[in-house]
Amino acid sequence: MLNVSLIFPRRNWRGALQSCRASGGCNLRRLAWFEFRCVLARRKRAVLNRLLLSQDPGSLPMSRRRFLRSTALASAAAAIGFAARAAGAPAIQVLETKVISPDPGNYHGWPTLTRRRNGQLVLVWSGGRERHVCPFGRVEMMTSNNNGQSWTWPRVLIDGAIDDRDAGVVETTQGALLVTTFTSLAYEPKLLAAEKQNPNDKGAWPAERLQAWQAARDRLTAEQRQAELGQWMIRSTDGGVTWSARYPTVVNSPHGPFQLSDGRLLYAGVELWSKQRRVGVCESADDGASWHWLSAIPARPGDDAAAYHELHGAETADGRIIIHIRNHNKPNENETLQTESSDGGKTWAVPHSIGVWGLPSFLTRLRDGRLLMTYSYRRVPGGNQGRLSLDGGRTWLQPLAISADATTWDVGYPSTAELADGTLLTVWYEQRKGSPKAVLRQAHWTIKP
Repeated sequence: MLNVSLIFPRRNWRGALQSCRASGGCNLRRLAWFEFRCVLARRKRAVLNRLLLSQDPGSLPMSRRRFLRSTALASAAAAIGFAARAAGAPAIQVLETKVISPDPGNYHGWPTLTRRRNGQLVLVWSGGRERHVCPFGRVEMMTSNNNGQSWTWPRVLIDGAIDDRDAGVVETTQGALLVTTFTSLAYEPKLLAAEKQNPNDKGAWPAERLQAWQAARDRLTAEQRQAELGQWMIRSTDGGVTWSARYPTVVNSPHGPFQLSDGRLLYAGVELWSKQRRVGVCESADDGASWHWLSAIPARPGDDAAAYHELHGAETADGRIIIHIRNHNKPNENETLQTESSDGGKTWAVPHSIGVWGLPSFLTRLRDGRLLMTYSYRRVPGGNQGRLSLDGGRTWLQPLAISADATTWDVGYPSTAELADGTLLTVWYEQRKGSPKAVLRQAHWTIKP
């Protein structure tokens, strides 16, 4: 009988894996490599055992050349099987999906969810709206102390004289809550067009609606409305009981800033309402009380940076920073692009495609170090998807369908929080067929082992 160990000496991959886990000093990439070698070794040995046991006892012993050829095939089969499984998406189970907005008379848009260290969930969004574009938007908040089983009645945090739109929220390491938004006059061209119509024209607005929009507009003069444009933040240091006055930030993005392990906060976004319209990152070193410009994100060759929108970021387990970008340039249009920084956000790689159609992305770093991106998917079947990265954002697995029952294009902006038991809660907005009023929906789901 051929001595297998003489040709392929056994490497103690299992021992290396256990040492790596115990030390806590292994990054995810090295850990994944040891896991790969353990799986590959087990599969190879199983195939070889079948080959050796399948020999007829009366036949000639297997030659070394034949053995090597068979072993190579076994190794390839094991590796291909592992790679196929690694490239695929893990199975998930959606435990519950439900509408959580309590006000069916208003349109709800662009929410963000965060989980505080004490377990409380905080959800903010643009509420009080008539529809996707209107002058009535305001920032609202509600909280849950039972993992989203029930929510408090909404509370208005910001209600300016023009439209307050996408709302973001994060809890800092010092316990402050930061809520972000931006103001817009996108409703003005719509109102101007409506005012030019005669009451009997096709598509003319009802008098009551026209009067309401005019009354909202006329709270300020045209000059005062222009002065209201900006990107804003409010801050609470008592768990959301009281809030500061709004103050400007340098950039805006729907889901707001994210925390770094060194205590700084980064806010990746777009400098709105300025001639420069810079795309990049601003920084806070004082727990979100003030912000300054840190660095620009370069555009890909041939791209127009004006077609980059709605950024969000996260720090990986190995200290790198990943930022996702909503892209509307022709190459990779409607895809999420990614850029990375290895120096704390001072410089950024040229954005590149990660092969994900859908946007905008919200990044969540799970407690086990994996990265989760959740994003809206506006193709049939429309809804919201997620993808996992096991290597700090270097590669992304296949999509996970969190929801796939959307009936209109107006759906998405999901954000996800990991609960204490390791399950996940995702909240998004969605306009359902037959109603002009978008609702807030929530999915409680889990990644199967």
